[in-house]
Amino acid sequence: MFINKESLRLDYVVEAHDDGLKVIDVLATSMNISSRLIRKCKNHKNIWLNGHTGSVNRIVREGDVISMLLDHDENTFDPNPIPVTALYEDGDILAVEKQPFLVVHPTKGHPEGTLANALSHFQYQRGQNYKIRFINRLDRDTSGIVLIAKNAYAQQIISEQMQANLVDKVYVAIVEGVMTDDQGTIDLPIEREEALDIKRIVMEDGLPSVTHYTVLERFENATLVNIQLETGRTHQIRVHFSHIGHPVLGDVLYGASSTLINRQALHCHQMAFKPPREPEKIYVTSEIPEDMSQAIIKLRG
Repeated sequence: MFINKESLRLDYVVEAHDDGLKVIDVLATSMNISSRLIRKCKNHKNIWLNGHTGSVNRIVREGDVISMLLDHDENTFDPNPIPVTALYEDGDILAVEKQPFLVVHPTKGHPEGTLANALSHFQYQRGQNYKIRFINRLDRDTSGIVLIAKNAYAQQIISEQMQANLVDKVYVAIVEGVMTDDQGTIDLPIEREEALDIKRIVMEDGLPSVTHYTVLERFENATLVNIQLETGRTHQIRVHFSHIGHPVLGDVLYGASSTLINRQALHCHQMAFKPPREPEKIYVTSEIPEDMSQAIIKLRG
C-alpha cells in the first residue's frame, strides 16, 4: 500500500504477494511505475529500499518500504489572474471547472489568457509550483471538468485508466430536434475531413468512436441528453450528433448558431477515476452552467 500521499515521494509498504520479488518487479507491478520512469529515477539514484539506495535487483520481504523520489518539474506558463474553481485536489491530481470560451492550452492564436495561465496563477497564489500536465482537454466553447496531473507518475496512472476506458466521462448537451429513442449508442468512426482542417467527420476508415446517450428531457424543437463516452476522439460528441441529424445547439462548426446560447450547449458534467494513491474511485461533478440552464428554461417555455 502507498503512504506519504502529499509529496513527490512515493512510499510503498511491501505486501505479502510481493515477498521474494525484486525491487524493480514491485515497482513495475504492484506500484505500476512505467519502465521509463523507473529508468529515470534509477539513473538519478532516487530509489530506496528501507531508506538505502542500491541495486533495483534486491529481494524484498513483506513489510519492507520501497521509496521513490519523482523529479520536480516546475511550471512554465505565465500566470494570468483568471478565476479557477477547484472541484477535487490531492497530492497528485487537481480537477477544475473550465468556464466556456476559455482555451485550455496556449496556442499561436491564444498565447495567453488560457486555462494553463489561470492554473499558473492559481498555484502561485497558494505557494505551489509544479508542471501543469493536462490529462484531458475540452474545446474552447465546451465547459466542465478538466483533470491536471501534478507529477509524471499521476499523469501515467490516470492516462492509462483513460486508455483502458476506466475513467467515466459524462456530458450533458442540448441538441437540436426531438430525439425519438430514449437511449442509444452511436458507433461510427471519426477522422479529419481534410489533413490540416480542424473539422472532423464520420468516415469509414476513421478511428473507432463510441458514444452512449440517454434522453433527459424533450422540448418542442430540442432535446436534453446525458452522454457517456466510451472513446475520446476530438469533437466526438459534436460530430456524432451532427451526423445523426441532431447537432449540439449553438454549434456553428457542426450545426448552426442559436438565439438561445452563443456557444455549443455541451458540458462535461461528471468524471470518475481512481486517484493514484487512493483505494477507491472518486466522482467529480460540475453543475450545468448558467447559460445552459437559461437555455433550458427558455425551451420549457
